[in-house]
Amino acid sequence: MQQTRNVSAIADIIQRIRDGASRKKREKILISACLMGEACRYDGGHNYKQIVEKIKTMGDIISFCPEEAGGLSTPRTPAERCGLRVITADGDDVTEAFEKGAKQAVTLAIREDCCLAIMKSKSPSCGNGTIYDGTFTHTLRSGDGVTVEALRAVGIEVITEAEAAIYFTDTHDTHQRK
Repeated sequence: MQQTRNVSAIADIIQRIRDGASRKKREKILISACLMGEACRYDGGHNYKQIVEKIKTMGDIISFCPEEAGGLSTPRTPAERCGLRVITADGDDVTEAFEKGAKQAVTLAIREDCCLAIMKSKSPSCGNGTIYDGTFTHTLRSGDGVTVEALRAVGIEVITEAEAAIYFTDTHDTHQRK
């Protein structure tokens, strides 16, 4: 189930992160491990994004891969959401592993007092607003990944790496989005 996003709240969080860059106690941000350059994608690769270097200067990063935390190996068979289930291209139901990883992400984010999560777009775990449709044809549909749903359920705002690249640029005034 896709929840409505609070753009004003996200803008306020981004501004707090930017403002806290020089303070001793900085905001904490949960980020998909693959965006940090960790080789945890289903194919053994990563999705490193340069914007994380800028974000590191403003906040404290908590890197996490919910799929590996849920017990899935790297590399692994691609998986997509099919309704409430997560199914691999081979037809195996891996929903339990995805849910386990999502619960661990929530526990970590709460324990570390993360104010924001930056998650990999389109992923069955981390997708935010748009995910693959379960047909393994690279077709997208509206929806969220299992971990994003769990984070939002406890009130943690989530953005994609593409949104982070916009929000954290030098020229972007986060309060323009209010």
